[in-house]
Amino acid sequence: MSAGSLTTARAALSRDRGPLRLIVVFAITQTVSYGAMIQAFTVLLLPMSDALGASRTAIAAAATISTLVGALAAVPVGRLLDRYGGRVLMAAGSGVGVVAVLLWSQVQNLAQLYVAFALIGVSLAMSTYEAAFAVLVVAADPRHRDNAIIAVTMICGLATSFYYFLVGHLDARFGWRTTLVLLAVELAVIAVPAHLWAVPGRAAHLGRIATQPGVSEGGALRDHRFWLLVLAFVAQSASTSAFLTMMVTYFRDAGFAATTAATLPITIGVAQIGSRLALAPLARRYGMTGVTAVSFAFQGAGLLALPLAGTSLPWTLVCVISFGLGYGTSVVARPSIVADSFGVARFAGIAALMTVPIALSRAGAPLAAAWLRDWRFLVIMGAAALIAALALLPLSRRRPAVAELPLAAPESPATGTTPVFIIGSTGLAAQDETAAACAPEPTSGVR
Repeated sequence: MSAGSLTTARAALSRDRGPLRLIVVFAITQTVSYGAMIQAFTVLLLPMSDALGASRTAIAAAATISTLVGALAAVPVGRLLDRYGGRVLMAAGSGVGVVAVLLWSQVQNLAQLYVAFALIGVSLAMSTYEAAFAVLVVAADPRHRDNAIIAVTMICGLATSFYYFLVGHLDARFGWRTTLVLLAVELAVIAVPAHLWAVPGRAAHLGRIATQPGVSEGGALRDHRFWLLVLAFVAQSASTSAFLTMMVTYFRDAGFAATTAATLPITIGVAQIGSRLALAPLARRYGMTGVTAVSFAFQGAGLLALPLAGTSLPWTLVCVISFGLGYGTSVVARPSIVADSFGVARFAGIAALMTVPIALSRAGAPLAAAWLRDWRFLVIMGAAALIAALALLPLSRRRPAVAELPLAAPESPATGTTPVFIIGSTGLAAQDETAAACAPEPTSGVR
């Protein structure tokens, strides 16, 4: 970046109103996006199965297709976020979501449903949590980054839980097709303009990352911490996606009334609020990784015990709350741990590399759960959450190195280009992008 362009970026940055506006806007846009494209699917699975004359497994495959397409889109979306920021990308992604939900409302067969959910996968990759967190970790001061993410996810976690009840009510009154049209209109009116208004543009984004260190994507791939995090979040994401997709159907099959089955998920939102309120102080005392491992263990225990609860509402609530503790923590923990471990300059690209296997697990787990259908899927997914907790234990004993690095470095006097940071056993050094490109790969350390 030249001196002139860096000055322009800093001017744009000074005009930006900071992360508070982002927190408010993302809390709203993420709620309507997930409500329309994720929560609605869970509630409408049975009505769609009846209307289209298809099995539950065939309908659930739409969610699998959405997740697979999102995985394919994750890496290019992450690189675009690192290079250009999120304003245009997130607004465009919300627009794709509007079109996708409208197409979903008019489907007459499985092929059309799958096309609609392929578009939903693209929209989710461009406009929901992965993109929002990539914007937030760059926009927010590192000291307040976790609190910013917690604020967004805490509000969104509770608000989206009410979509189960809202969509169930709208479906009972208007039918599932009209319900989806209403959700698409809400998405168009709220998410698209809000992202254009609040998300920083390219100049502000580049001004921030120009003064912050970070590990390259290749350096992250050579770090064993990256692969332990992948294992942990792949296993936990599989557990989470399977239960969130099938829980209303499971509760109804277990013997609960339809209204009770649609209302029970609100408990997850309440549990998320509690876990996220406690997360920041607990993480400061015990470390984010250690707290996350314990919460994943609670999630696994809750799922393993749920079949034993039967139709006992109190015991079912205990199990669902235990699940909510793990689910609530994971959404915040992954961006926080990745940013602390690898920096923010290439955060979106590194997070996207991790997103691909995580997305694959999210894609396969609901399909397997729909096929198993009964208590067996709860046992398998509970065990997966326990594996996730075990994978994080080695990392909980180590303090991330990047978190201690300085956040700024001067431009190269020779070329005026933005420094590239090399993180290795001797600490932090700055090199020109040109010199770094010509230098041989380091034999030790993380680049």
